[in-house]
Formats: sequence, C-alpha cells, structure tokens
Amino acid sequence: MQFYLHKWLRIAILNLTIVSFIGIILRYKIAFSLPFIDQKQLLHGHSHFAFTGWVTAALMALMVAFLYIKGLTDAFKRYRWLLITNLISAYGMVLSFPVEGYGLFSISFSTLSVAVSYVFAVYFWKDAKRLQLTSISRYWFNAACLFSVISSLGAFALSFMMAAHVIHQNWYLSSNYYYLHFQYNGWFFFACMGLIADKLELLQINHKWSKAIFYIFFLACFPAYFLSTLWMPLPVWLYVLVIVAALAQVVGWFMFLKIIVSNKAILNNATSKTGKVLLMLSAFACTVKVLLQTISVYPPISDLAFGFRPIVIGYLHLVLFGVITLGILGYMASSKFISLGKTAVTGIIIFVTGMIFNEIMLLMQGAEGMEYVYIPYSNELLLLAALIIFTGLVLFVTSQYKNKILNEANA
Repeated sequence: MQFYLHKWLRIAILNLTIVSFIGIILRYKIAFSLPFIDQKQLLHGHSHFAFTGWVTAALMALMVAFLYIKGLTDAFKRYRWLLITNLISAYGMVLSFPVEGYGLFSISFSTLSVAVSYVFAVYFWKDAKRLQLTSISRYWFNAACLFSVISSLGAFALSFMMAAHVIHQNWYLSSNYYYLHFQYNGWFFFACMGLIADKLELLQINHKWSKAIFYIFFLACFPAYFLSTLWMPLPVWLYVLVIVAALAQVVGWFMFLKIIVSNKAILNNATSKTGKVLLMLSAFACTVKVLLQTISVYPPISDLAFGFRPIVIGYLHLVLFGVITLGILGYMASSKFISLGKTAVTGIIIFVTGMIFNEIMLLMQGAEGMEYVYIPYSNELLLLAALIIFTGLVLFVTSQYKNKILNEANA
C-alpha cells in the first residue's frame, strides 16, 4: 500500500508545484507585459488544475488508502484507472484552457473530470458499505463524495453559458460561486475532515459530539451557499437561514476544536512536529474562515467583500492554501506518508512563509481599493510571494523524489 500511495501523493505534490508555477506567470502578467498570454484563459486552466490535479488527486489517493487500511486489499488496483483518468482530465484542462478558453477540448476534459467524480463517489459509497464501516469518518467521506457530485451542476451551467455565448452576469456569478462553494466547503472540507476523523478514531479519541458536529456542517453546507450570493436580493426567510447556517458552522467548528484541545496530549505524542505545526496553521486558517463567513452576513461588510477582487482572491487562497493544502500536507506528515528530511522541512517553511506573505499582500490590496490609496509595488510584491511559494514547493517535491530514489537504491 505504501508504494502505491506514495507514488500518487508524489504526483499530486508535483501538480501543486505546477499550479504554483502557473501562478507566477499570472502574477508576472499583472505586474509586467506578457501579451501572448490570455490572462483569463490561463486563470481557468490554473484553477481547474489546482482543483483536479492537486486537491482531488491527493484526496482520492488518501481515501483509497483509507479503504485499503479498512480491509479492501485490492483498493489501489480497483481505483487505479480512476486515479489515472483524473490525472488525464487535469492535464487536459491545464493545456486546453489557456489555448481555447471554454471550447471543445477544455469542456470535454472538464466533463471527463466530472464523470470521474461520479464514478469515484459510487465506487466509494459501495465499498464503504461492503466493508460495513460505521465510523464517523465514513459519514464525512460519503458527504464529501455527495458534494463533489452536487458541485458539478455549477460547472455544467458555466460550460453551457460559455459555449453558447449566453452569459447573464448574475447567473454566471451564481453558477461560479455554486461550483466553488460545494468544492471548497463541500468536497474538499468534508474529505479533509474525514481524514482527521479517521486519525482521531485510530487514536481512540471518540467524543459524543462527533456525530453532532458532522450533522451541523452537513446541514449548514446547503444554505451556506447563499453566503456567496448576498449581493443578490434574497427573501427575508432565506437571509435568516443563511445567518443560522453561518452561526451553526462557528458552533460546530469550536466544538471540534474543543475535542482537539481536550486530547492535545495524545495528539502531541502521535503527531510529528512538522505535521502538528501544519495542522495547527490549517485549523487557524479555518477559524478565520468561519468567522469571516459569519461577519459577511452584515450587508456593508458583504458589499465590501464582493466589491473588491483582491479580497475575494485572498479569501479563496485562504481556504485553498491555508485550510485545505496545509490540512492535507499536515495529515500526510502526521501519517508519515511523505518524507520529512531537512530539505523537505525547509521547503515547507519557505512555502508557508510565501503563503502568509501572499495573504498579507492581498489584504493590503483590498484595503488599497477600499481606501483609494496606492501601495507602491503591490503587484511586484505579489509576484515575489508567488516566487517564494514556488521555491518552497520545488525544494519539497524534489526531496520527495530524491527520497524515492534513495529508497529504491537501498531496496
């Protein structure tokens, strides 16, 4: 199992490095001239590849490993073709979107990625049921697969509008935020929580709140979508429901943190220093996220949040990098699924430094727009942040492949 899992995780981390490299090109084009690059089309390829080539590839591999550990001994053989097809769709999108935008090939590859998510969901549900798993982690994973399927409705709506050249601003934004919400707060978040829940169960940390926390987040996820559409006129009853959902997520998250703090001695002994730091940073980012969601229900703040692009981009990066990426890397490190030699740790430190720097600069750009002041070299500094992130990831991914070669040589 270790051989197959390490192989798929190395590929996913390499893809994260490619995502970072594309980010450098995007930042360079904003700061300087790069006329032969279509910014919007490259951005589509960048985001789709980040979702499919990095996060989905890593989460699918880790969920297959979960099934293997629980008794499905042929798990990696059974899911191999799905993992490969997911990568094909990811590479297809990162190559086709920059060339044609929403066109025949890009829509075909994005449709293929959706088909993979459907089949993966069906396979996982059936295998988890066949193994007769009753743990709370199964709840999280099943819900993650469900949200992955649900999110595709937004992707289909976007593809249809772009291909048919029939774009209504409100419908376009609503479909885009629908897809993002059920990917970020559904598929990504619930899969990560499933991994953490399984980790807690292996350490025999079973709390009476565990199932309640799951149901809070599961039920709140549906109305929480409208947190992304507060710029549209909503009926009063729906607005109240959105407020309840936002508050429920805060309650659920702090209930979860209470369990973690109550068992910190057990977790400290079972988690590497690097893994612990990454998971703590991820938890901090998630705390910021749920609090930001809550205060965004206040109309003036909502107007500010959706009125300035750097704030939106900063929030999306906070979730993708801060919550999800650090959460996945922290889980890998704590489970010893990645090499943590000196080069790897150095790379992680540089990556996290660049990520924090990037968030600070995006926050400053948002403040710049709100206060109508000019911050010198802000675009150049964001390019520097992208270079720092990329440098850290290059060191990190190089260490993983170097460790693979050394292990094979010593085998």
